[in-house]
Amino acid sequence: MSAASSAPLLEAPPLEGWDHAFSGKVRELYVPAGTDPARATEVLVVATDRISAYDHSLQPGIPDKGRLLTGISMFWFEQLADLVPHHVLSAAEVPEPVAGRALRCRGLDMVPLECVARGYLTGSGLADYRAGGSVGGHVLPAGLVEASRLDPAIFTPSTKAEAGEHDENITVAQARDLLGAELVDQLETLTLAIYERARDIAGERGILLADTKLEFGRSRHDDTLMLGDEVLTPDSSRFWAAADYAEGRPQPSLDKQFVRDWLTSPASGWHRGTSTPPPELPAQVVEQTRARYVEAYERLTGRTF
Repeated sequence: MSAASSAPLLEAPPLEGWDHAFSGKVRELYVPAGTDPARATEVLVVATDRISAYDHSLQPGIPDKGRLLTGISMFWFEQLADLVPHHVLSAAEVPEPVAGRALRCRGLDMVPLECVARGYLTGSGLADYRAGGSVGGHVLPAGLVEASRLDPAIFTPSTKAEAGEHDENITVAQARDLLGAELVDQLETLTLAIYERARDIAGERGILLADTKLEFGRSRHDDTLMLGDEVLTPDSSRFWAAADYAEGRPQPSLDKQFVRDWLTSPASGWHRGTSTPPPELPAQVVEQTRARYVEAYERLTGRTF
């Protein structure tokens, strides 16, 4: 990929031969022209340069972020293909205006569950642990602190919220009640297998995979359960530099946590939980965020952006 950054893509562009069907927090979904989105067996998934945090879409976006996310996802889909089928059909046969940031994919009926694997205690998992000693229904040992390693890693599902709403952590038992024990047990097994594979691969590259969020769906072609959406990117995972790791404090990150930290710092002047929208990201924060995403891409894939 070229190192030169381009103006951020923030809106869904018109694409010949495709109808725009849905806007997510970061991605735009298209279906072949004239196709019912609910029945499409093939879709085009375009990663924009939008960035969100705390259920807000932030301005002005991060140049090249969509291309970086797509490249990282493709790397991981290839690394995980023997563990679970995935939805990608082609990264090459896409319209020119979105080349490098779009994937042609199988149409999936998504499972309404965020599948989270945690190998270290941080974020909302740490908050849940401090409140009650457990995370996702897993009772953890006393005395754990920020960034404590969890061995084995744990599966902690959450509900899938609409854009602008907040995902809610639930227990594995609650997920079984919602979706059935057989499906949730399958999702747990797949999620933890993917996490352990990725933790090993990232570790070889000097990166600790603290946690990650996965999404699965059933193929509309043959009902196969597949890995969908994105996978193991700085948007959906926490990546920490192994050389800087120290239990008991927040870790330097190669992911979206940098933006979250700025938003909740005195420098932003914004208070989480208010109805006031977050301020625009300063140029320095945009540049440093992009640099972290580039570093994650290059360290994980071994390729130059």
